[in-house]
Amino acid sequence: MTKAGMLSAEQLKKDVADGTIDTVVVVMTDMQGRLVGKRIAGQFFVDEIMKHGTEGCNYLLAVDIDMNTVEGYEMSSWDRGYSDFAMVPDMSTLRYIPWQEGAAMVTADVQWLDHSDVVASPRQILRRQIKRLEEAGMKAFVGTELEFIVFNDTYEEAWNKRYRNLIPANQYNVDYSILGGSRIEPLLRQIRLGMTGAGMYVESVKGECNLGQHEIAFKYDEALKTCDNHVIYKNGAKEIASDMGYALTFMAKFNEREGNSSHIHCSFRGLNGEMVLADDNDKEHGLSQVGKHFLAGMQAHLRELSLMWAPTINSYKRYQPGSFAPTAIRWGRDNRTCALRLVGRGQSLRVENRVPGGDVNPYLAVAGMIAAGLDGIQKKLPLEPAFVGNAYASDSEFVPHTMEMAQKLWSESAFVKEAFGEEVQKHYTNMAQVEIEAYGKAVTDWELIRNFERY
Repeated sequence: MTKAGMLSAEQLKKDVADGTIDTVVVVMTDMQGRLVGKRIAGQFFVDEIMKHGTEGCNYLLAVDIDMNTVEGYEMSSWDRGYSDFAMVPDMSTLRYIPWQEGAAMVTADVQWLDHSDVVASPRQILRRQIKRLEEAGMKAFVGTELEFIVFNDTYEEAWNKRYRNLIPANQYNVDYSILGGSRIEPLLRQIRLGMTGAGMYVESVKGECNLGQHEIAFKYDEALKTCDNHVIYKNGAKEIASDMGYALTFMAKFNEREGNSSHIHCSFRGLNGEMVLADDNDKEHGLSQVGKHFLAGMQAHLRELSLMWAPTINSYKRYQPGSFAPTAIRWGRDNRTCALRLVGRGQSLRVENRVPGGDVNPYLAVAGMIAAGLDGIQKKLPLEPAFVGNAYASDSEFVPHTMEMAQKLWSESAFVKEAFGEEVQKHYTNMAQVEIEAYGKAVTDWELIRNFERY
């Protein structure tokens, strides 16, 4: 039985025939975690694209955030002619898009024209780690918690203002505030209903600490499904906000107040759903030996995988003491000052990675968590005692606080090369280099205010 909001191929054919659906949006996720692709006429999708896929220029995985062609990517360049790759629809992801009249959407896997995988594609990177985990007899369940800030300005007004003097939807801290949430409930409700109609399981919405900041939570699911939902929700929330005259941002650090996080909860289970990480006989934390190795692997590799949690220059500005964004690479039982927070019991036992921000590419981040946890299990890494107290004040190893530091750790990591392959390692090293060089050329408002008159 097809889940509400999701579409079978047969139902799509019926909907196209009777005019319910006239457009199918075929999407892939780029390095920056954005949806890119094409809008296909419904009948043409049924007749042709559903069988054969469609093509896109391979520069979609080799450009900067402004879609500029940049140097340094092996898979795509002027010398290689910027050829096509195939976007092959994963028909299990076909769904309605309720906030767009007559529209359905399908997520595509990215392949070369000889049907081999484009290994640097975020979805393919995650698929490879899921396969490795399945070969070890386990599967990953994941939930992501995305925060965003809502403004009463439109996106066009925000752009024309150069993002200065925007009006937040709430003008005081509305963390858990029912009144604060009510002020923006018409928008939040439309996002919730839209995502439910697109096949997602909405749990709740709550206010957060920054002005106009909110979070909508969704029920956990298998890793690939959660990441597909994450990027569709992120894109859809912006579309709905735009239609209603608002702008919202998921950027990691909009201002000097609290940033937007995307905490990622992850647990491994057996292939038949049996508990793997949990053991009620462990009275202290409820962790099995496998669970302890899993958590130890996460902690051991957190620094060198930082590019997977923090993909932009702006990402690293979240990591400030006392900000609810982590600085210390410690784990703790329900301790929000640690980078890794162990929560739940039994089947609900899971690790929360608090390092990712709202700008994270979920496919890369979850692939990193799976690879790190699996390495800890396979190598039987020992787990240090849980940290108790304020980890901000500890002498722990720290989360990298610059992209340059994160890039160096990633590019020199033997673990990264082994787990993801040399091509992926080089591809995302270059992604970081492009970001670093672009920032190095920029003259910021901070510099103008600090230096214009006084130097």
